[in-house]
Amino acid sequence: MQSGEEIWSALQDSLRGNASEAVWAAGLNTLRLVDYHDNQLVIGAPNQIQLLRIQQRYLPFITEQAQQLVGSELTVSLTVSQPTENPDTPALDEAPETPIPASSFAPSVDRPARLDPRMTFDSFVPGSSNRLAFAAAQSVAETPGRAYNPLMIYGNSGLGKTHLLHAIGNYVQENYPGRKVLYVSTETFLNDFIRAIQTRTQLALHDRYRENDVLLIDDIQFMETRGETFHEEIFHTYNALHGEGKQIVLTSDRSPRDLAGLQDRFRSRLLQGLVTEIDQPDLETRIAILRSKAEREGIELPGDVAEWIAQRVRDNIRELEGSITMLRAFANLRQEPISLELAKNHLTNLGQEQIILKPETILAVVSDFYGLSVEDVRGSKRLRPLVHARHVAMYLIRDLLDNYSYPMIARIFDGRNHTTVISGVEKIKDQLAVNSELLAQINQLKRRLQGDGRE
Repeated sequence: MQSGEEIWSALQDSLRGNASEAVWAAGLNTLRLVDYHDNQLVIGAPNQIQLLRIQQRYLPFITEQAQQLVGSELTVSLTVSQPTENPDTPALDEAPETPIPASSFAPSVDRPARLDPRMTFDSFVPGSSNRLAFAAAQSVAETPGRAYNPLMIYGNSGLGKTHLLHAIGNYVQENYPGRKVLYVSTETFLNDFIRAIQTRTQLALHDRYRENDVLLIDDIQFMETRGETFHEEIFHTYNALHGEGKQIVLTSDRSPRDLAGLQDRFRSRLLQGLVTEIDQPDLETRIAILRSKAEREGIELPGDVAEWIAQRVRDNIRELEGSITMLRAFANLRQEPISLELAKNHLTNLGQEQIILKPETILAVVSDFYGLSVEDVRGSKRLRPLVHARHVAMYLIRDLLDNYSYPMIARIFDGRNHTTVISGVEKIKDQLAVNSELLAQINQLKRRLQGDGRE
């Protein structure tokens, strides 16, 4: 009969051989044998948090591996077990088990402002149009710097490229707490670069970007029109990270081959990795996306409504998910359930070809709607009507112009801090769910901006 130590040693080998590096590092390597008798295996976790994590995510996997070694009658349970000194074991043997102090890692300070915790692999809906990109992103997240480096994901706006970037970042930060992750848009990178030149802190900028283990850069097509010096900075940052085995993931609306404004040497570096496309989702995937969004939001979405929306919105996942948010707002305001009739009456602009808008157009229409001047809406006056119109304009620019980041919007409004824009946009979002008058104003403004003559 095997002893508990023999079973545990075999189980550790089995777990490490059958789990990914990320799963092993996420907590399986911290477990230890506590007791084994009468076909009951008791495993210890170092603390209550780790115990709950293992119990919720990995206990079925551990049990399956243990039963394959010992037999189906084996049961596995968890308990909190602090490491204790063993007089029969030299202190040197204990050293590998000692966790590295968290202070030596300094986890990324950018998570609260940069990574959206809602954008995970679990909330992403894979389909035939994005399956390769989804699988590549998962591989990169599980083994950063080893699977595909660099990984380049391209496709039209609104198809899920940014979601996959955030999912990679969130997965790495959750499963590799010692690795630094930074998500930035190309616009943010440019702003940081300009600020570093102005303040003569280029070395600090280099350190900030090059100390990361995973760098996620969104929308590199905006590099095309930038100066040669900025291209040099991106190129050398890429080389520094890639040379040290750090993971780099980038997105664009086009393949690197079609980005004529890139330096040839940078384009060739990108093509050395994996370049994968996200295409327009098919009908079944669009319906699945709607149902997934409704489930996450706790919304009862009838099947005929999901199919009606999916038939009208064919090429923009943001618009698909936004339709659910709008439907919930309409249903709450009218105190009635979501139905096909409600959708047809109030989601009148779904799937229609959008007129090309500019921020100046939105500002002019909003200012005219509220009887104010464009200069006052853009300016710094704090009168209540001006502040309200300003927030509405910020919200509409963010909502209708996919390519405008918060820092870009901030510059439109007399160079405000981008956090002011975020606050203004979020205030409008919150009010839309409870204020029927504001909802009507927003819809009326959208109809004007999108060329629908009905008022």
